[in-house]
Amino acid sequence: MIHAILKDKPTKLFLGITAFFVANALIAECIGGKIFSLEKFFGMNPSNFTIFGQSGLSFNLTCGVLLWPLEFIITDIVNEYYGPKAVRRISYTAVILITYAFVMFYSAMKIPPADFWIGSKQENGIPNMQDAFGGIFGQGMWIILGSLTAFLVSQIIDVTVFHKIKKVTGEKWIWLRATGSTLVSQLVDSFVVLFIAFKIGNGWSWQLVLAICLVNYAYKFTMAIVLTPLIYLLEKQIERYIGHDVARKMKLAAMGEESD
Repeated sequence: MIHAILKDKPTKLFLGITAFFVANALIAECIGGKIFSLEKFFGMNPSNFTIFGQSGLSFNLTCGVLLWPLEFIITDIVNEYYGPKAVRRISYTAVILITYAFVMFYSAMKIPPADFWIGSKQENGIPNMQDAFGGIFGQGMWIILGSLTAFLVSQIIDVTVFHKIKKVTGEKWIWLRATGSTLVSQLVDSFVVLFIAFKIGNGWSWQLVLAICLVNYAYKFTMAIVLTPLIYLLEKQIERYIGHDVARKMKLAAMGEESD
């Protein structure tokens, strides 16, 4: 029986998608501690614009946002072929495993280091490896809580909006349900993570939270539009892999699936 399951193409596809989804989310969380300048990335000077009375703003983003748009594309693909129940399953799996990873990171930070290791990279300009290790993996608890909460809430919203649009459009206009659901869910994601991590956790003003939220959402909005063709490319590759008839049956089953 297990061999039959592992040979089933829709099952193998789901396992592969789930593995990439979880790995991509975990990597995004791990690299999210680095802030980069989007303007400098493109060789431009920082914008220094003003929103809600907050001046000196520019597109300074976490490296994690480079990967998060892929999560919502994957969500739309899973929703298209496997339905909302499958999206919730991979989302819960990702949250549980990311939480587990951060518990392990925290535990590793607290384990007493070997004396020789602490100064092992001094010739490379790193005076204390224990501090460097903690600086990379020791994200604040409010940021972790905000990120995981925002991820889970935005995923649920994404799958709900996607499915409602699909009930109206049927199999047509995948760009509308994919892009539309992402635009709504990313707005919620941008606000929730900043509200929990910095309004509750660090006492930021509402003006600053909303200003940075809009800056982050502007990037995510743009990426949602730019990456829309990727949805069609992935859909084409999936149907080539599992076959057109199987793909159509999966879409019809996903479309008729009821929410829990």
